[in-house]
Amino acid sequence: KSLSSAESRHPPRSGRFRTLLPTPMLALCQQALALRCGPPMLSTARPTPEPAAAAAADGGAVLQGEAAKQWLAERGIVRHDMAPQDHDRAGYRSEPVRPKVGGDMPDGPRPGWFHVPAPGGSETRYAELKESLEARRADAGGTKLATVCEEAQCPNIGECWNGGTATIMLLGDTCTRGCKFCAVKTDAAPEPPDETEPWNTADAVANWGVDYIVLTSVDRDDLPDGGAGHFAQTVGLLKFRRPELRVECLVSDFAGDAAAVRTLARSGLDVFAHNVETVERLQPMVRDRRASYAQSLAVLRTAKDFGNCDGRRVYTKTSIMLGLGETAEEVLRTMRDLREADVDVLTFGQYLRPTERHLAVVEYVTPEQFDYFRREGEAMGFRYVASGPLVRSSYKAGELFLAAMMDEDDERDAEQQQQQQQQQRGGEVEERALGRRSSDNLDNRTPAAAAAEAREQRPQPQWNPELSVKAQ
Repeated sequence: KSLSSAESRHPPRSGRFRTLLPTPMLALCQQALALRCGPPMLSTARPTPEPAAAAAADGGAVLQGEAAKQWLAERGIVRHDMAPQDHDRAGYRSEPVRPKVGGDMPDGPRPGWFHVPAPGGSETRYAELKESLEARRADAGGTKLATVCEEAQCPNIGECWNGGTATIMLLGDTCTRGCKFCAVKTDAAPEPPDETEPWNTADAVANWGVDYIVLTSVDRDDLPDGGAGHFAQTVGLLKFRRPELRVECLVSDFAGDAAAVRTLARSGLDVFAHNVETVERLQPMVRDRRASYAQSLAVLRTAKDFGNCDGRRVYTKTSIMLGLGETAEEVLRTMRDLREADVDVLTFGQYLRPTERHLAVVEYVTPEQFDYFRREGEAMGFRYVASGPLVRSSYKAGELFLAAMMDEDDERDAEQQQQQQQQQRGGEVEERALGRRSSDNLDNRTPAAAAAEAREQRPQPQWNPELSVKAQ
């Protein structure tokens, strides 16, 4: 068809060709491209139309927002995500960055939200647990019960210990992997595990006075099962000494060994925790080459499948470090992957460089941005999300909530079991009542008929010559 004077020229996408389109059709094509592939690549000689605009067929009227989306959907032009989004995302970065060892740190001193009150106070639970721990070490003849809280000089030690939570390190202090964010010493052949450690740990923790214990360790790829049997033995002894104690195990990926994951998931623990650490793009830059994003997701999924059997329930938990150059969309994609793996609890914390030989911090994430991811996680269906600059994998607030959540689930299970038992007893009573009514119906028969039926049902004696001979 011929073009009228109202028709306009579309700016060329390249110098090779030009496209002549009527104004309504031009706007429609731009909108379809924007909703399917992002904003169109237009020349800077002309401003780009609003991405949410669509030209209607009635003379070029412009539709905005939901009306534009509906108009496009009616014509089969459907975007993958038609739901409204929070494009601001609390100002979180949208451009990916690659962290580097020796890279530039953020300008200026650390923000004020990293300052926490010092632990202490003679009347606090922190002081009681510290005195109890030192006494246990003295009674053990100097044998050290290593807590991550003390070894890593965690800033949350006062908050956690006052809340009755502590983290114990098993399997030594030497890791077989070398992640670029962790300062734990490494060696390809660490010392063999202490075979008495499960008993010593159970004895110490059972009398320590904590309500929730976290067991963690370094990676031990030198062991056939990665240390899963050592963990399982410790959990079993702890539960034997104090059945009411809540036990969480923060463990490695066991090199993807499903049998090792099953051993620990069925040991009686309450929470199986394994950290994905960061988004998929940053995995090779942040973690050891033997770890991977897909392997960590598989471990969490397998732990849930093996743990939730025979009437047991195991909660799964993971943690993500922020401030390594990840984008908001990458974080949200990771969260969706974790929900597909049926992870229950998610924590976010700020990455802090331990030494200059480790990855530099790309940025300090603000409390508002942490809160944004908390809200998104709760909307996705996580049972609990702990998100803040100083939140770590083992964090008192999350563990107190977990304990309360587990108690609530146990009460609900007990109520359901009681209801099932009552229904079962009711069914048995009804069956007995039906049996009595059937007997009454039988009694209504004539005496001759009842006697004949009784004779037919009476077992016939079997002749046994041997019994006869013995009787004689």
